[in-house]
Amino acid sequence: MSRILVAIHFALAACVSMSVGQSIVKTDNGILVSTSNMTLYTFDKDQAGSGKSNCNGDCAINWPPLLVDKNATSYGDYSIITRDDGKKQFAYKGKPLYFFSMDKTPDDRNGDNYLNGAWHIVRM
Repeated sequence: MSRILVAIHFALAACVSMSVGQSIVKTDNGILVSTSNMTLYTFDKDQAGSGKSNCNGDCAINWPPLLVDKNATSYGDYSIITRDDGKKQFAYKGKPLYFFSMDKTPDDRNGDNYLNGAWHIVRM
C-alpha cells in the first residue's frame, strides 16, 4: 500500500465521532486502544497539559492523531486539544493520542519505543 493510501486509511479511521457519554477508547490487557482495538500512543515531544500536538505534517502521516468530532467533550483523564490544522484530537492525561501507520491489525504494537524511545503505548 502506498504511503498516501496508508495516510488516507488512518485519517479515515482516526476521524471518529463521540456522542455524549460514549467513549472512543478502551483498555485491552492494560493498554489503551481505540474501540476498533488499534493501539494508541503518546509522543515525548508533546508536553502534558499544553493543549498542543508536536506531531504535524509528515509526522502526522506516520502517526495519525486520534481525531474527534468538534462537539466532543472532555471527561475524567481525557481531554481534547486543537491541532495546528484546527482539527480536534483526543488526549489522555493531557498528552495527545496517536495511531502508528505501521500497525496494520488490532493489537499490533509496532510503535512502542519507536524513534529512540520517543513514542510509547499508553499503559493503564
